[in-house]
Amino acid sequence: MDDATLTTDGLAPKGQGRILLLACGALAREILDLIKANGWSHMDLHCLPAILHVHPDQIPDAVEKAVLKHRDAYDDVFVVYADCGTGGMLQRLCDRLGVEMVQGPHCYSFFEGNDAFGAQDEIYSFYLTDFLVRQFDAFVVKPLGLDRHPELRDMYFGNYKSLVYQAQTDDPALTELAKQHAERLGLTFERRLTGYGDLATALAAKA
Repeated sequence: MDDATLTTDGLAPKGQGRILLLACGALAREILDLIKANGWSHMDLHCLPAILHVHPDQIPDAVEKAVLKHRDAYDDVFVVYADCGTGGMLQRLCDRLGVEMVQGPHCYSFFEGNDAFGAQDEIYSFYLTDFLVRQFDAFVVKPLGLDRHPELRDMYFGNYKSLVYQAQTDDPALTELAKQHAERLGLTFERRLTGYGDLATALAAKA
C-alpha cells in the first residue's frame, strides 16, 4: 500500500469481518493503524481514491456505488468521510441509505477534534495532514497548476496567513517537509500533534 495507489485507486476490501469501513484513501494508514492497535479484526477497510478530495462533488456518487456493491456482504457499513465539501449531500445520502458517517465538516476538523476546531475559527489557515504533506504535489501543486505557473501562488494563497500541519504521527522528516511546503506557499508554519482525534473516538464507538 503506497500513497500513489491510495490517491488514484484506493484500497479494495478483503471481504472479511462484519463491519465495512468505507473511507477516503487519505485515511487508510491511520485507520489500519487503529484496527491493528485495538484488535478490531471484525472490521474491514475499503478506501475510495483519495484524489476525490479534489473533486468533492463526486464523493456522494462514489460512496453510494460502494455501499450498494458491498453492503450485502457485511452486517454494517460505516462511512469514514466527514462532509468533505459536499455541502450536506453526503449526509443526506447516508441518511437515505441507512448508514452512519463520521461527524464533522472535514478531516481537519475531526483530527483536531470537532469541538476544538470549531472554537478556533481559523479562516486564514491552510491545513495539511500527514497524507497531504506526503502527497502535496498531487493534491495542491498540480491541481492548482503551480508546477506550470508558480506566479499563481499569491492569487490562490494571498489571503491565507499560515499553514497548519496537523501531525498524526511524530515524524521529524514529515515536519521538515511540511515546513518546506509552507515556505513554498509563502505562509508561516505551525505544527500541531493531533494524533487521530475524533477519528479514533468514532471508530471505537462503532467497534
